[in-house]
Amino acid sequence: MIRVQVSHLSLYEYSTEVQLGIHHLFLLPQDRPYLHLEKENWHISPLTQGQNYRQDLFGNWFKQVWFSIPTRTLEIETDWVFSLHPYNPFGFIIEPNFEKIGWEGLDFQYSYLENPSFLAPFLAVPNPMIYQSFLLGIQERSTGLTDFLVNLTQEIYQNWTHEVRHEQNVWEGDFTFSRKSGSCRDLSLMQMQMLGSVGLATRFISGYAFNPDLEDGHELHAWLEVFLPGAGWVGLDPSLGLLTDHRYIPLACHPNPASTLPVQGTFGGKADSELKTFVDLKLSN
Repeated sequence: MIRVQVSHLSLYEYSTEVQLGIHHLFLLPQDRPYLHLEKENWHISPLTQGQNYRQDLFGNWFKQVWFSIPTRTLEIETDWVFSLHPYNPFGFIIEPNFEKIGWEGLDFQYSYLENPSFLAPFLAVPNPMIYQSFLLGIQERSTGLTDFLVNLTQEIYQNWTHEVRHEQNVWEGDFTFSRKSGSCRDLSLMQMQMLGSVGLATRFISGYAFNPDLEDGHELHAWLEVFLPGAGWVGLDPSLGLLTDHRYIPLACHPNPASTLPVQGTFGGKADSELKTFVDLKLSN
């Protein structure tokens, strides 16, 4: 077991005074069996008029806040202490029929016989054909679906350059694919679209990853999860070539990366805004 402290500051500065609208703060750790929350502190400025905890359609808990005081800054600071218990990311069994039908089919396509309508948002892929020959090459040297997922995640890690981008946008998968480079969120969306092109449902995850191999220290991180019947949602991190274990702390999951932003809200007024973010992860006594 390891104990980790996470300090996270989001500071919005506005060029003129604004009236803040309702904000949704996706800064709550999502439930995982290996994760135990020991300490939680919040600081929000200006003072909120009200706040409560809510849950969205995809199961994410978030804090809803609203304000009455005009301001030129919005400051949201959280401080957490987690105990993280060992978790084996390979400790799962895939439903044999699901794997067999997809793996042995001539077109290498998977199909979810249960709840296909529910999974539809997790399967939308623009330009799926651009990945076809690349993925077939990975399949040819893999022994099954789990091996394929490991090899694909490793292939992206080894052959795409991981870069740090401070912009909030996410590049489309085909652009990252052709560029051979991207941030953690770009690589994650690209792998989501790759897996979606063979019929596998995926979702985008934003959160923290306690791993000293991350180039930019311990910043906010992004990865993906793929839904495998019998196994559930299985995490993949193409930035590090790993299946995700207990060192990953998810804050939000959604098929659309834009819906996992830590702070989501509006303001009234004619102003420009600038976001400054600071995240620090360290071992705690």
